[in-house]
Amino acid sequence: MGLGNPGPAYAGNRHNAGLWFLRRLCAAYGGELRAKDKFFGETGTITIADTEIRLLWPSTFMNLSGRSVAALCNFYRIEPERILIAYDEIDLEVGDARFKAGGGHGGHNGLRSIIESLGDRKDFKRLRIGVGHPGHKSLVTDYVLGNPPAREAEIIEVRINDAIAVLPRAITGDWEEAMRILHTRD
Repeated sequence: MGLGNPGPAYAGNRHNAGLWFLRRLCAAYGGELRAKDKFFGETGTITIADTEIRLLWPSTFMNLSGRSVAALCNFYRIEPERILIAYDEIDLEVGDARFKAGGGHGGHNGLRSIIESLGDRKDFKRLRIGVGHPGHKSLVTDYVLGNPPAREAEIIEVRINDAIAVLPRAITGDWEEAMRILHTRD
C-alpha cells in the first residue's frame, strides 16, 4: 500500500512518496490501478516471485487512509502482518529508504489512521522513504505538502527503485536479507 493525497495539486508533494513507490511498483510488474469505491481507493494486483500481491492506494486524504486499508483487509481477510505500507518519512534524510517491521505512527497521520482502523494493530511492515526534515516541527506541514527540488526527487526515485529491486526477497520470506540489502545501498 502506498500513501499519498489525491489530486493533481498533491502529485509531486513529498507526502506522496508512498504513492510514487506504489505506482512505480505497479508499472514494474505490469499492473494497473483502478478505482474501487468499496475500498475508498485504487487497487490492482501484480505477481512477484510467484505470489499474487494486492496493491492499494487510499484515495482518501492521508489522515483517512485507515478507512481504505481496513476495507481492503476486511474484505480479503488480510492480516496486518502481511501488509507493507510505503510512506514518506521526515526522520530519514533524502536518499534513505528503510524497511521496518511494526512500530508506532511516529506522528505520521496516515499511519495513525491505519493503526486506529486496524484495531490498534501496529505489526504491519513499512517502507520508510526519506524526504528529509525542514528543521523545525512548525514547518513540517508545509514541507511535506511541498514538492522537493528536482535533484531530491531524483534521489527519492532511485531509492524507490532500490526498494522495488529487493522486494522479491521480502515476499519470499527473506525479510532480513531484503532489509540488509536495502539498508546498505548508497
